[in-house]
Amino acid sequence: MKCIACLQNKSLALHVYVQPRASKNRVTGMHGSAIKICVTAPPVANKANEAVIHLVADILGVPKSSVSIKSGRQSRTKKVLINNLALKEAQKALSRALSKT
Repeated sequence: MKCIACLQNKSLALHVYVQPRASKNRVTGMHGSAIKICVTAPPVANKANEAVIHLVADILGVPKSSVSIKSGRQSRTKKVLINNLALKEAQKALSRALSKT
């Protein structure tokens, strides 16, 4: 999976493309080499970013405190940092989420 990479400090980097103000919070597929995430929150006052963190944590089965946005806070294209999760587990969880689209 090109959308996820293992970093040196035992963290994972997930490349996402975000569509704010969607009808439902969900993963909708791939957007280039990024995973496309739709969130109902608007892109104001950090609401869409918080929704992305919440959705990614739910999909991967990790606490919200393990997920943060490393870059792209004001962009649709973001790099999300995930701590305390093995690459294989993340790939399986993302594959399950993508298979539901």
